[in-house]
Amino acid sequence: MESKVEVLVANEGHVGYVPLILETIEAAAKVRGTGIAKRTTEYVEQKMREGKAIIAFVDGEFAGFCYIETWGNKQYVANSGLIVVERFRGHGLAKRIKQTAFALSRKLFPNAKLFGLTSGAAVMKINTELGYVPVTFADLTDDDSFWQGCQGCVNHDVLDRTDRRYCICTAMLFDPKRVRGAE
Repeated sequence: MESKVEVLVANEGHVGYVPLILETIEAAAKVRGTGIAKRTTEYVEQKMREGKAIIAFVDGEFAGFCYIETWGNKQYVANSGLIVVERFRGHGLAKRIKQTAFALSRKLFPNAKLFGLTSGAAVMKINTELGYVPVTFADLTDDDSFWQGCQGCVNHDVLDRTDRRYCICTAMLFDPKRVRGAE
């Protein structure tokens, strides 16, 4: 029997899932041995209420999540907090969540550069398929509030020591001007 998979823009009706989402994100970071930007319950609930979050279900059960953040006066957009519950991994759900977040980001902020930091090969592959390219950290937002989110990462000392030029993560960027220029 086929599983029913839903990937949709989260809303007010999904705020009850926030504690589970935050637990899932934290548990995954511990397993990987990496840090992740800590977000409060209120922050994630706000993203849902604003229509800036993606939530996924498999047969009605919470299966994954991602949210959209803007930086540098909305010139940069990041799809952050991508998570798939462990038992639902390996079936393309992260890709579907990322594709939905990407489409929503492009719809809400068509002229913004989309970026992400990742240390995961699977996310790098998904980002590449969406048109992101690896870049230096200097090509990303200079918004200090974004970089403060990295403080929860076990590798934050690397970022500090290099004045935000290098870290363990790979920076990836989608520039809509580059795509339009190719048309």
